[in-house]
Amino acid sequence: MSQAEVQRNTKPRELMDDYEAGHWATHFEDREPEELLEWALERFHPRMAVVTSLQAETLVLLDMAWHINPEVRVITVDTGRLPQETYELIDRIRDKYGIHIEVLFPDTRVVEAMVRKHGPNLFYKSVPLRLLCCHIRKVIPLQRALEGLDAWVTGLRREQWATRTNIRKVELDHDHGGIVKLNPLADWTKEMVWEYIREFDVPYNPLYDRGYTSIGCAPCTRPTKPGEDPRAGRWWWETGAPKECGIHCTVETGSFEHEVKAILGEAGSMVQEGGSGI
Repeated sequence: MSQAEVQRNTKPRELMDDYEAGHWATHFEDREPEELLEWALERFHPRMAVVTSLQAETLVLLDMAWHINPEVRVITVDTGRLPQETYELIDRIRDKYGIHIEVLFPDTRVVEAMVRKHGPNLFYKSVPLRLLCCHIRKVIPLQRALEGLDAWVTGLRREQWATRTNIRKVELDHDHGGIVKLNPLADWTKEMVWEYIREFDVPYNPLYDRGYTSIGCAPCTRPTKPGEDPRAGRWWWETGAPKECGIHCTVETGSFEHEVKAILGEAGSMVQEGGSGI
């Protein structure tokens, strides 16, 4: 076990209630994101991480946090369907900052069970199946990581989508055990994000230069057209569905939750059988 892991496992947990979270949210509302990050790193490190899907906002936060504490933890999820440009970006970030990025992966058996039952491109068939794929490939791996954290940092901004308009800079994440969720860029605009990237030469995904405004898995992301909402390039074939994967807000449909349980049960049976049948 490394020294960082020993420190992580022995440091007393930093818990917070809704009243204290509200106090700090008000305190940091009109302050710069660096001030919030400095406070958070002092209070929560090493059981705090910048959780990034390698989009522009969290890359800004990674750069800010690294300048405050070069040992900041950075976590990302490799769904297995990311664009090659995203993988290349991970290497560029490693080279620039000299940091260890904690890359999480979905459970192979669960992915096998899902693909065997619904096919590799199930997300095009229905909203519940798309949510199932997001849950298996993204949400569950992240849940596993958040269980060991007291706080996590996101790049959420209020102007991104309707479900994000009321986010606060300091929140309690009741979907993940009541840990602290920090949104330092909540009041930033897209222009502010890109001004920072250009000024401080922050590495970013070249897909942005090709018209992409929100980058996820390769089959589920396309460039946006002039005048379109920045999230319009995500799951663009869906009508009236939330442009969310379930990481930052609970998305519920009856068939979705039922199918998650069914797939997890099938994966467990595959393990008991000792193989995938190949």
